[in-house]
Amino acid sequence: QVQLVESGGGLVQPGGSLRLSCAASGISFFSTYTMGWYRQAPGKERELVAGITKGGSTNYADSVKGRFTISREVARNAVTVYLQMNSLKTEDTAVYYCNLKSGYSEVWGQGTLVSVSS
Repeated sequence: QVQLVESGGGLVQPGGSLRLSCAASGISFFSTYTMGWYRQAPGKERELVAGITKGGSTNYADSVKGRFTISREVARNAVTVYLQMNSLKTEDTAVYYCNLKSGYSEVWGQGTLVSVSS
């Protein structure tokens, strides 16, 4: 069974940086997958922030291009996906969720809060 464990959220001032991590275990079952970071701000729908495929292709929401970078480290049966967030803005405040999709399967992490405030 795949589990996603997130870490790295917190409070940061505008212009600051944070790095989120998502450790995925039990992933060797999937021949192909996409992992990503979503976020949900209060009163808003959950939205895709960035995604990365098993092959390493990435995509970003327009609002974070040039500021956020998604990357991954691959082990035998585990993957850790990172989201490096630079030049943070107050509008980046949200709960950030790690996500894995493979075929009809989908797994979510528990979420980690990122607050950008002076």
